[in-house]
Amino acid sequence: MLSVKNELLAALATALDALSPGAGTKAAFESPKVAAHGDFACTAAMQLAKPLKLNPRALGEQLKAALDAAPAFQRWVDAIEIAGPGFLNIRLKPAAKQEIVREVLAAGERFGYQPDHGQQVLVEFVSANPTGPLHVGHGRQAALGDAICNLFATQGWKVHREFYYNDAGVQIDTLTKSTQLRAKGFKPGDDCWPTDSDNPLAKNFYNGDYIADIAEAFKAKATVKADDREFTANGDVEDYDNIRGFAVAYLRNEQDKDLQAFNLKFDEYYLESSLYTSGRVEATVNRLIANGKTYEQDGALWLKSTDYGDDKDRVMRKQDGTYTYFVPDVAYHIAKWERGFTKVVNIQGTDHHGTIARVRAGLQAADVGIPQGYPDYVLHTMVRVVKGGEEVKISKRAGSYVTLRDLIEWTSKDAVRFFLLSRKPDTEYTFDVDLAVAQNNDNPVYYVQYAHARIQSVLRAWQEAGGSDVASLKDVDLSALEGPQAQALMLQLAKYPEMLTAAADGEAPHDVTFYLRDLAASYHSYYDAERILVDDEAVKKARLALVAATAQVLHNGLAVLGVSAPARM
Repeated sequence: MLSVKNELLAALATALDALSPGAGTKAAFESPKVAAHGDFACTAAMQLAKPLKLNPRALGEQLKAALDAAPAFQRWVDAIEIAGPGFLNIRLKPAAKQEIVREVLAAGERFGYQPDHGQQVLVEFVSANPTGPLHVGHGRQAALGDAICNLFATQGWKVHREFYYNDAGVQIDTLTKSTQLRAKGFKPGDDCWPTDSDNPLAKNFYNGDYIADIAEAFKAKATVKADDREFTANGDVEDYDNIRGFAVAYLRNEQDKDLQAFNLKFDEYYLESSLYTSGRVEATVNRLIANGKTYEQDGALWLKSTDYGDDKDRVMRKQDGTYTYFVPDVAYHIAKWERGFTKVVNIQGTDHHGTIARVRAGLQAADVGIPQGYPDYVLHTMVRVVKGGEEVKISKRAGSYVTLRDLIEWTSKDAVRFFLLSRKPDTEYTFDVDLAVAQNNDNPVYYVQYAHARIQSVLRAWQEAGGSDVASLKDVDLSALEGPQAQALMLQLAKYPEMLTAAADGEAPHDVTFYLRDLAASYHSYYDAERILVDDEAVKKARLALVAATAQVLHNGLAVLGVSAPARM
């Protein structure tokens, strides 16, 4: 049907050019708001009526006559109807809709993919400092980042997944102090361990049980290995630097376990500290000064960020000589640009909203050729977790929040991914643990996976009764697929490629979850309306081809989300 649509669009473009030279470039079909009105809608007559100074309905009549005479419309279109002030409602012949089944089965896992175009995109996500286990907010970010990467890959991008973190900042000192005290035998509640939330010193301690685990492993002189580092403890509780190196490696290893449980791998880990040791931060600051984009005031160095739309100028270097956190961010994004990534997407929490204007201002002020609006940002809200009807706020292991691994252990990797992707990133989300494990139609991931498993069960039954494999269904006669539920299912399949493109363009993986639920609903309706394994061999094979194509698209869409497509449930 994709090839059919392209043929029809070409014919429409030719007809529009005949009415108004150049108008063919705007040839497009829309989906009718009411399904009973047809399969495609065209509003071109109303759009052209004003510049041509013609009545839109009369222009619609001319366009209809031209399309009725076009060979592509004669081959694939059953009827064209004029509605209202000039809408064209187009009804396809069953054969046109049936083509989508062949296209899906022929393309298989590549159905919906666009050709590689040679461009690359860097997606930075999770980027959690190694100071504790990954929480559910990191989980939402991990699901978003991986799905957005997968969406880009379907559209021909070469995708680079990057994890950025600081291994030597204030938070790492906090981790080291807490681990050292634990290694010396102290614990939260001891006199040396402040617990008063109003006491600023309390911020210099981490209280979770995982700190005790790190301390015990350190004293045991353990070796820990993460994707990007390996470290062996010397067991000396007075060796602050050794404790720091071990604690960072230990928690990076813990993060890797969380990410592995999520089936997530990164192409590169980028250290904030490297921006300082390589001289990139200093070079960036010097460039901004040389460009006349800074000034000194009150003993601090300021960026003229208001020149680039920020609501106020921002401090770059504080009175004590240290840099504010957005300065290395500017240096980091210059490095991304210089590495050849002309498209960059950052996935961060909504608490980073204020960073956007100042980072972009810094990049423009640096004047290194980076376009305005670089990089893209996808901001997400945090996640509330409800279990047994009550909000869960504390994990024993983390000390103050629910971890990603908690959520996976309570439910499943598939449920966590699908649920965390089922809403727009910037909307509040409550993760209902009980719903995520329910085996009913109220559970969206179960509903979609069950549709796939149900089809696989039908295909197995056919094969066990002497049928061939799915590949044999690619060229069967599909003329029997004329029922309303079958045609509705085929139209739903045909929406998949355009949905993928729109979801990638909008960095909106929630669109995939919505589509999959709609596709599953269409399949369940079809299954309830028509028996598949009938005695008539031609009808049976046509119906098997349709459901096999449906299973393929369900599989493909779930793969974009990083969710499995089980054959049995």
